[in-house]
Amino acid sequence: MELITLLRENTLFFLTVVGLFSLLVGSFLNAAIYRIPIMLQQGWREECEELFGGDHSDTNHDSSKKFNLFIPRSQCPHCGHMITAIENIPVISYLFLKGKCSSCKTGISIQYPLVELATAAISVFVAWKVGFGWQTLAALIFTWTLITLSLIDAKTMLLPDNLTIPLMWLGIVVNYQEIFIDLRSSVLGAMIGYMSLWSLFHLFKLITGKEGMGYGDFKILAAIGAWAGWQILPFTIFAASLVGAVAGILMIVLKGQKESQPIPFGPWLALAGFVGFIWREPIISYMTNYFGLI
Repeated sequence: MELITLLRENTLFFLTVVGLFSLLVGSFLNAAIYRIPIMLQQGWREECEELFGGDHSDTNHDSSKKFNLFIPRSQCPHCGHMITAIENIPVISYLFLKGKCSSCKTGISIQYPLVELATAAISVFVAWKVGFGWQTLAALIFTWTLITLSLIDAKTMLLPDNLTIPLMWLGIVVNYQEIFIDLRSSVLGAMIGYMSLWSLFHLFKLITGKEGMGYGDFKILAAIGAWAGWQILPFTIFAASLVGAVAGILMIVLKGQKESQPIPFGPWLALAGFVGFIWREPIISYMTNYFGLI
C-alpha cells in the first residue's frame, strides 16, 4: 500500500518506474516484432501441409521445434550464440557490447535500442498525460500494441489478426466501464472503423481493379475506433492518409522507390490513432467548431 501511495503522490517516482519498466517492455516488443511474423508463416505452412498433404521432407521447416514469443531463447542469427541475461539488459547491453555480438562480433541492428528507448519515452509521456490509475495501464497496453503493429507492418507488410482483433475487443471491454469513452461510441467506433476502410477498399478496387490496402488496415482502424470512439475516425483517416502520402513521396524522391511499389499504411494509422486517442477532446472540439464534422 505504501508503494501505491508513493506512486500516486510522487509524480517523478511514478514516471521513473513507468520508464524503467517500459524499457523491459520495449525489449519484449523487439522479440514480438521479430517472432510474430515467423510464427504466422509457420502456421500458414502447417495449414498448407495439412490441406495438400504430401512429402515435405525437402523443406527446412521442422514443425517439431517449438517456436513462440518465449521459446527458444534469443540467439545471434549469424553464429547461434545464446543471448545471456546480462546481454539482454535494455540499451545498456547494446552500448556495453558496442552494438556487436559478443561471440562473432557481427553488428546488432540499431532497431533494438531505438525501440526500447522509444517505447520508454512514449510510455512516460502517456503516463504523464493520463495520470496514475488503472486507465494508465490500459492506455499503455494500447500504445505498446500500436508500436508492435506499426513495426511489424513496416518490416513485413503484415498486420496480424492475433494483435488487431484482441486490441479491438479489449478497447470495447475497457470502455464498457467508460474508462475513456462511453460504450456506444466504442462499439460504433469499431464498426464504423472497419466498414469505412472496407468500403474504400472495394470502391478503389472497383474503379482501378487494384487493391489499395489490406484487410489488416480495416482491423487496426476498428481497434482505434473501439478505444477512441467513432468521433475520432475522420481525423485518423485524414491524418494517416496525409502523412502516408508525404512519406510515400519522400521515399520515391529520396530512395528512388518505384511508384507502383506498395507502402505500409498501418504505421500511419497507428500514429494518427495514437494522436487521436491522446488529444481526443481538443481534436473533436476543433472538428466540431471549424468543420462541423461531428
